[in-house]
Amino acid sequence: MKKRLSISHLHWGFPPIIGGVETHLTILLPTLVKMGHKVNLLTGSFGEEKTEDVYKGVGIFRQPVMDLNWLSKRGLDGLLEEEVKSVFTKFIENTKPDCIHVHNMHYFSEKHAFAIQDIAVKKSIPLILTAHNVWDDDLFLELTNKIKWSHIIAVSHFIKREIIGTGYHHKNITVIHHGIDQDVYSPRVNARAVFKKYPILRRKNVIFHPARMGLAKGCDVSIKALRLVKQRFPDVVLVLAGTKNIIDWTQTQQRDIAYMVSLVKSLGLRDNVLIDVFKLDDMPKLYAASLVCMYPSTVSEPFGLTMLEALASGRPMIVTEAGGMPEIIKDGINGFVVPVKDFESLASRIIQLLADRELRERLGDTGRQIIEQQYTKQIIARNTLRLYKKFC
Repeated sequence: MKKRLSISHLHWGFPPIIGGVETHLTILLPTLVKMGHKVNLLTGSFGEEKTEDVYKGVGIFRQPVMDLNWLSKRGLDGLLEEEVKSVFTKFIENTKPDCIHVHNMHYFSEKHAFAIQDIAVKKSIPLILTAHNVWDDDLFLELTNKIKWSHIIAVSHFIKREIIGTGYHHKNITVIHHGIDQDVYSPRVNARAVFKKYPILRRKNVIFHPARMGLAKGCDVSIKALRLVKQRFPDVVLVLAGTKNIIDWTQTQQRDIAYMVSLVKSLGLRDNVLIDVFKLDDMPKLYAASLVCMYPSTVSEPFGLTMLEALASGRPMIVTEAGGMPEIIKDGINGFVVPVKDFESLASRIIQLLADRELRERLGDTGRQIIEQQYTKQIIARNTLRLYKKFC
């Protein structure tokens, strides 16, 4: 009989907070539950959300000391490590885990990282870190190397290489790419509801930039490319996601959005751009309504879960040569890879795909096949469980 594990996860955010890590948790954690394991998550407080709740079989516990937006306003200097350790200890004692799995705890707060380490060591519980990101500063170096991680999961080979560059031994890092709910994101999804809600998209050449609006995500590059695409396809519409419920540690999103809106106006593209706050339930339908998807990130994107969403939906994806994205998108096979900040190359590939239906379908079909073979939610859950069982 297979051992039923108890796994306690910790991360700064969970829906209604939206982001790549948060979406990843909504996929991985319920899948582990369906496989017969006990899963709990300690995360940040949010609005009127309950302190304790259940999400698809996963126990959700919310506390202010895990809310990065609250912590950034309050300031970490006044936060006592004992205050954090008290919350963590109660969570661990209540959930009785065989394994503690933290996400991005190698950054943001030294007090949180050392508190969970001390508890794990005292109780002899393996402490697994998933590194969804890397940073270029002293705090990242310290917490990556000084905390006694039992093992580190890197979400891409790019992230693994960056961590090795800090002096961490490669044998203590395993790459596990994200997975996707291949039933939710599918070529079979009907876009009718989105066309009804957003008439601007009806009978148009829709291109979708699914990442939240920000300069780092390359949204300005998409807008600049749109001006060129419009010359060939006057009816083109670019969809941008202006998500508001995010962890905005640096408080930059609203400033970035304001710049993007000004750029749209100055280029005369107001009739060719749709900006709205989309719910998770809207996303599969938006992919279904789109012909081409893109993510021209201008920074070293650690992975980019939206790539999997697009491919699972049977849509070709255009990305930049940045971070871990070229590990998933293969040029000319399931999408295209263009140089960073090169809006002309991006526009050229968009035009090529809009003009060639057979090419769009071929790349989209290949993308869907790759998802089914390598990136389903069951595959990522099995890979994660395999790692747990080496330590638990």
